[in-house]
Amino acid sequence: MKKITFILGMLCLMSCKDKQVENSATTEVDTTEFGRQIEVTNEQVVLLPEAREYAVLWIEYITAQNEIDKFDDATLREVMDNAAPLAEIMISLQNSVPDSLKSTAVEARLNVLTTKSMLLNHASSKRKPDPEQVEEVAEEIPSEFNYLKIQMNEIFLKTLQDFEAELDLQEEENEVENDSVSVRSLRTLNDS
Repeated sequence: MKKITFILGMLCLMSCKDKQVENSATTEVDTTEFGRQIEVTNEQVVLLPEAREYAVLWIEYITAQNEIDKFDDATLREVMDNAAPLAEIMISLQNSVPDSLKSTAVEARLNVLTTKSMLLNHASSKRKPDPEQVEEVAEEIPSEFNYLKIQMNEIFLKTLQDFEAELDLQEEENEVENDSVSVRSLRTLNDS
């Protein structure tokens, strides 16, 4: 009986060691997968001067922009390690929109950014994170931030009515100038 117990104990120890070797092998594979760089868009939307005036005063926006800039040359592991702070920053960004930048489109973009950052945080904090899922969400966030900047710019774009009003004003100024030139020419002719 003691021999059987001893043999079963040895078999258990040997099987545990096999599992430890197996687990360490999968950990090495996971480490290399999370070491690869994510691919982010190279295109950057530039804010119009009017939008930039408000953005530089919006501290949460500057913080978010700095976090998005970190995505360049970031590895999956770096993105995963930064996922929780990024989600908090995006929530703060969404809750602090200045009145001058509030619009339905901007709020919708902020909602998407917050959701994507929370999805990234969720995917990163899983017990066994899926590198493809983390990478997919991480690559979308910089693009979504660009879409936010587009919506911020659109607040300050001139409408067709604004262009027409400018043209009408310019046309009136030209007419007044032409009329004053005509009056001067007549006076010059009459004086001669």
